[in-house]
Parts: sequence; C-alpha cells; structure tokens
Amino acid sequence: MNKPIKILLAEDEAALGQIIKESLETRGFEVILCENGEVALKKYQTETPEILVLDVMMPKKDGFTLAKDIRNIDGAIPIIFLTAKSQTQDVVEGFSIGGNDYLKKPFSIEELIVRINNLLNRTKEQKQSDIINISQYIFNFPKQTLQFKNEEVVSLTHREAHLLFHLIKNKNKVLDRSLILNKLWGNDDFFSARSMDVFITKLRKKLKKDTNLEILNVRGYGYKLIC
Repeated sequence: MNKPIKILLAEDEAALGQIIKESLETRGFEVILCENGEVALKKYQTETPEILVLDVMMPKKDGFTLAKDIRNIDGAIPIIFLTAKSQTQDVVEGFSIGGNDYLKKPFSIEELIVRINNLLNRTKEQKQSDIINISQYIFNFPKQTLQFKNEEVVSLTHREAHLLFHLIKNKNKVLDRSLILNKLWGNDDFFSARSMDVFITKLRKKLKKDTNLEILNVRGYGYKLIC
C-alpha cells in the first residue's frame, strides 16, 4: 500500500484551515496544519512534507517570508500560495521567491487538489534530469545552478531553473507560451504571462556570457532558445 502524500498546510484562519485539512484527508492525503509561519518552518524541518500549501497573510511569519526561508534549504519542494491578493506585483513576487502556483481565495478543494497533483507529477518528471551541458554552460538542474566554463557557479531560483529546463528541452524550437504557462504557472492569465516575461529577462542576463546562446521572443507564439 502506498504511503499518503504528506502536505504541510499553513493557514492562520482556524476554521478555514480545518476545512481544507479535513477535505484533503478524505481524498487520501496526510495534512500537517500550522497556524502561522514560524510553526510551519519548524514542522517543515521535522516532518519532511512533499508539498507546501502556504497562506500569504499570516502572523509572526508571512507566507512569502516562509517560502524564502524554505527555498534557502530546499530548492525543489513544490509551493502553492493561498492568497486574497490579486495585484500583479504580489503574484509576480510570489513566483520570484520560488512559488510554483497560487490560488486566489475563495477557491474550491477540487481545484486545489488538481494543482497539488499537477505539481507533484511535474516534480517527479523533472527529477529524472541531472546535469545538462548547454553550449559553454553547465546547468545542474537538481541543484539549480548555472556555471559558465570554469567560472563561479551562479544560483538560479526555482522558477528560473524550471523555465530554463524546458527551454533547453526544446532548444532551437519554439516553446509555446500558453503551453509552458499552463505547465509551470498553472494557467495562462495576464498575471502569469507578466511573471514569465520577468523570468525570461533574468535568464537572458545569466546566459549573456555565451554569444552562442540567445532566447528569442517569437511574437504571438512563445520563446526559442537558440543554441
């Protein structure tokens, strides 16, 4: 019998947290419920969850700060933010610090479960990759690092690493914008598209030492990594 997937849920609204916990447990998940970010960080360190579901607005330590702390320890664990915020800058910030997905309150448990399963499947698929040579760079996907020749190793954010992985996987081909937004961001809405543009700009800067590499914007379609 397979062990249930362990989810760490950080939600300071006690009633909502209990509803989410019980709903997920009836679907076969194991849920560790924490009432604030400080407790969640301690539970993360002792309980080894497989995915994190974090409310953004929490006392003592908010969801974004908690995610930053965890990303300093683990660059791979999937993170979903629960948020009442809808401003573009808030969504972009969540992705920038290593979030994989977000859900705006109110949301359905069914949608949360779909997003959890999608992230777990994606993580399983990408763990199969190891070190990739791309022109004069060495890309270590599991460690989320990039190195040009024998120079200093540069750290990538969780989001940068996953986007670069898919660009390399489809090198010299157009990476469909809508497809990659749905795969990595969970949807292709305006907020996600703006966020992806930010990460493409960051990757261009980190790859600029190699003139044989270029990320092109194929207007109306997506991006292409030329190698």
